[in-house]
Amino acid sequence: MGTTNVIEEKYYQSLYEVASAVNSARDPNDVLRAMVEMVARAMEAKACSLMLLAPDKKTLVHRTAFGLSDRYMRKGPVSADRSMAEALQGRPVAILKAADDERIQYRKQAREEGIASILSVPVTLRDEVVGVIRVYTAETRHFSAADTFFVGAVANLGAIALENATLREAREKEYRSLQQDLAEWTAALGWEWMDQGTVVPAREQD
Repeated sequence: MGTTNVIEEKYYQSLYEVASAVNSARDPNDVLRAMVEMVARAMEAKACSLMLLAPDKKTLVHRTAFGLSDRYMRKGPVSADRSMAEALQGRPVAILKAADDERIQYRKQAREEGIASILSVPVTLRDEVVGVIRVYTAETRHFSAADTFFVGAVANLGAIALENATLREAREKEYRSLQQDLAEWTAALGWEWMDQGTVVPAREQD
């Protein structure tokens, strides 16, 4: 079996595992963390991260990552207009030399982190780009069409996981609110019962 076939088989297997994780009953946030790890391992890359657009649509923040140091993660906000503009327009972007490419905002930090090349693929939810999956390699790498297709397919599955996470968070917030309302209602009702005294059933007439 040729090298290309081996790589494609690995990607298909990883896609199956990501799809199974997304379709599981696991916490969606755990699924997202597992997803970026699977991508990094399948591509034999240094790291992988999922970055989402902030509400201001001007910066991106790390939602989850695998293989990146805490120092690199805390390097500062990533400008959507500077290093992510192409990806946020819906096009995959491959950076061959991250430490020298002006499209990379934190070139010095990338060099210190040991990052050579970067592949950025948009994450689209309901026809809107909401973030980017980034793959980082320790050696200079020309990303193939198969690499880009694989990450793009994972990005689509990641969008489903993100939607699941949003729905879960909304349900948990609604449940906590309902619990609080119920506790307050029960407490108020309990005081009313105490004010009315104990209710004694009437005896049957002889």
